[in-house]
Amino acid sequence: MEQKRTSLRLDQWLWYARFYKTRTLASTTIKNRKISVNDVVQNKPSTPLHVGDEVSFVKGDKIWLVQVLALAVRRGPFAEASLLYKDISPIIPTKDEKKGSGAPPTRDRGTGRPTKKERRAIDRLME
Repeated sequence: MEQKRTSLRLDQWLWYARFYKTRTLASTTIKNRKISVNDVVQNKPSTPLHVGDEVSFVKGDKIWLVQVLALAVRRGPFAEASLLYKDISPIIPTKDEKKGSGAPPTRDRGTGRPTKKERRAIDRLME
């Protein structure tokens, strides 16, 4: 008879959900007080995680805020791992969106460097 899990270690869940490549990396991040569960900063990898909890952390350039939808029994493929959480992260505008400027001008590949006349035209356009 299989018993359904009601909680799972935080470091295990982060590893199962594929946020971290190794469980040791997840544990180290938790010990460094970089992850919070339900707005409470955690420092123990063995913190129990339940369905419905909100986990927040910074990884790379992105601020992750995820809601736990399920507790895994193994570290499966990405498709399986993405079913464990729902991403509720706030949308933060990129640098270009903040400036209000569009993408920089581009040239077709293989057309070579711009001529002096073309560079001056580009400079006038950018001003």
